[in-house]
Amino acid sequence: MSDTSADSATARSAPGSGSTERAVAAVWRIESARIVGTLTRLVGDFGLAEDLAQEALLDALRQWPLEGVPRNPAAWLTAVAKRKAIDGWRRQERLDERMAAIAHDLEREQAESPEAPWDPDAVDDDVLRLIFISCHPVLSREAQVALTLRVVAGLSSEQIARAFLVPTATVQQRIVRAKKTLAAAHVPFEVPPREEHAARLGAILGVLYLIFNEGHSASSGSDWMRPELSDEAIRLARVLAALMPRERDVHSLVALMELTAARFPARVDAHGDPVLLADQDRGRWDRGRIARGRAALATADARGSGRGPYGLQAAIAECHAVAASVEETDWDRIVLLYEALGRIAPSPVVELNRAAAVSMATGPASALRIIDQLAASGALAGYHLLPATRAELLLRLGRDKEARSEFAVAAALAGNDRERALLEAKAAGR
Repeated sequence: MSDTSADSATARSAPGSGSTERAVAAVWRIESARIVGTLTRLVGDFGLAEDLAQEALLDALRQWPLEGVPRNPAAWLTAVAKRKAIDGWRRQERLDERMAAIAHDLEREQAESPEAPWDPDAVDDDVLRLIFISCHPVLSREAQVALTLRVVAGLSSEQIARAFLVPTATVQQRIVRAKKTLAAAHVPFEVPPREEHAARLGAILGVLYLIFNEGHSASSGSDWMRPELSDEAIRLARVLAALMPRERDVHSLVALMELTAARFPARVDAHGDPVLLADQDRGRWDRGRIARGRAALATADARGSGRGPYGLQAAIAECHAVAASVEETDWDRIVLLYEALGRIAPSPVVELNRAAAVSMATGPASALRIIDQLAASGALAGYHLLPATRAELLLRLGRDKEARSEFAVAAALAGNDRERALLEAKAAGR
């Protein structure tokens, strides 16, 4: 099955039952990773496993409106896909040990629990293996993101394309190429050896961080935020935390995402325009997310060995989350946290953020010196937030004409329509 036809499985209408179609879509969104992971382990082919799962999904769209949704829809889909694998091998006269093993496995599962309750929160090692495959280092970062959202998160190519504002065909090509690359590289369906664990886990966390950040501040398009992307990143990070409960950095990333996403309800106004931190109604911040984020950070801290980059960023987000106002925020602590982050994960963006915190802790003049050094280095050339931050500092110093000029530079560099409009308004003195 091609990637195009596979996508159609979640979009094709079930005769006479919109509720059944929604049920199928919901099951796929929650369970696709486990289903595809289980099938990959059994058939030994990642691409074939996804095709089998999608064919089973089409069967569900045809049969469930007539027969009703089974008590364990994920098990139903997996069983149908296994039968399709057996039928395919029979047609190819490949009745070998693998087919016999799958048939035996299917019979055992049905004998033990033919109608077990469906537990959407259950996770297993096959999902973990699938995450490691989707973020394998032989793939480009763009392919890792597309494959993770498609296979692990259960999004269609159309949904991924809309989220990242690229043509659907581009996403489909990335996914198809990624599958071919994995097959050509003979990537095994397994969690990597322990000596590779840290590096490979870092790549996975980097992919989830990238997906979350694109939802937090869209790099282009007419919407400033794409919260549905951030929600997927949080969901996948929580799955990973359940699969790898001893990993400090996984819990730290969950904490960072939850604490940051807590501010989402107040980050845009009724028209979808950006609302900056100083102007946000903190009463609209999601207290449930704040509580979950702080709990995840505490879990990460309990693992020992100090805070890593995600933990330090989560601690900064926590400072904002617990403050009653901008004025009451512990800016001195935030500066210290950025200094620590700059030592273990130095980057010009970290330095830019430290400058913003310094401006709140000790005033705009000292922060401007940091910004000017960054500008002179050329490290953030073309990054719109550098002139935008410099403009804000100039405003606070009463240098309005220079500030408007910097806002105009920032507006010209901004890729997002909403953010550009905000910067243009500031450049015009509005």
